[in-house]
Amino acid sequence: MHKPLLSSFAMVCLVASPVSITTLAHADEYPRTASGKPDFSGRYDIATLTPYERPQEYGERQTMSVAQARELEQAALGRVVAGDARSDPDRGPPQKGASVGSYNYAWFDPGSTLFKIDAHYRTSILTDPSNGRLPELSDAGVTRRATLRPLAHKNTGTAWWMDEGGDPYDNPEGLSMLLRCMYVDVVTVPIRPVVYNNLKTIIQTDTHLVIHVEWMHWTRIVRMNAPHAPSDMRSLSGDSIGWWEGDTLVVETTNFLARPGVPRDDLRVVERFNPATAGSLLYQFTVYDPDYETSYSGEFPWPRTKAANFEYACHEGNYAMVNTLRGARQLEQEWREQHAMNPGQ
Repeated sequence: MHKPLLSSFAMVCLVASPVSITTLAHADEYPRTASGKPDFSGRYDIATLTPYERPQEYGERQTMSVAQARELEQAALGRVVAGDARSDPDRGPPQKGASVGSYNYAWFDPGSTLFKIDAHYRTSILTDPSNGRLPELSDAGVTRRATLRPLAHKNTGTAWWMDEGGDPYDNPEGLSMLLRCMYVDVVTVPIRPVVYNNLKTIIQTDTHLVIHVEWMHWTRIVRMNAPHAPSDMRSLSGDSIGWWEGDTLVVETTNFLARPGVPRDDLRVVERFNPATAGSLLYQFTVYDPDYETSYSGEFPWPRTKAANFEYACHEGNYAMVNTLRGARQLEQEWREQHAMNPGQ
């Protein structure tokens, strides 16, 4: 279940209150466990308008001015107002094969502000490479990605696959894990903000750390001061182990699956959880992915929240899956009828 976006009025009020953190200077400013480690247990809302990759016009500039940040926040507010506008009840149907969009805008919750670290607005979450953008794909990455099923197939309003071959809509297993409500890698390891369901819950003990990710209702379990599982023991979110470096919690994840039953070799993610002001934390990550020519890194604040995670009951009433397959059967029937009438085609 998604959380509805804040009303336009509420967003106007919130635009002037960005998420801002400062790395702690004094150890006694952060809650501690009985063993003396920073206590990260709690809930966090990581929604932000700060982009993952840096817009190219900023080049290698890691920060932006207050005026630039306000302009971007007001533009986002404008999109909310436009998206919340009433639809014309007399509008005609979309053209055959045209995009019909996704959810009504009220379902999205990408945040209303950009974040600041040490009093400066950031131009992107990614910090390395220095241009704040993902590295170039490696030859291995290009080859591997060519074997993946696309997230969405082309829509021409016809059963094009009957002419071209392939089985894009034969069964649920032919669709992506996202559409099947199974797993979303980009919000899980490493964790990053997206368009909605940005809450995370941490439960911490001396021996384990649990990170509950709201989108797809996924729970990561980090074993503290433990070796990695054998390489043949894998999961979609990998195998996570953790240790302390001073007040920084370091988590390393390996042993990924690319999809059920298919290993994702040599992918490794290192995350760092650092205590910050107001009980929040600074999250940092580095990804070592053979799909790219070099590793890449980023950071952003995790502000604490009193809001609670929603249950992401995506499988319940997943009408999109049923209707996608039903629509494919209808198009295939139309194709058969057309070719029966025109056997030479």
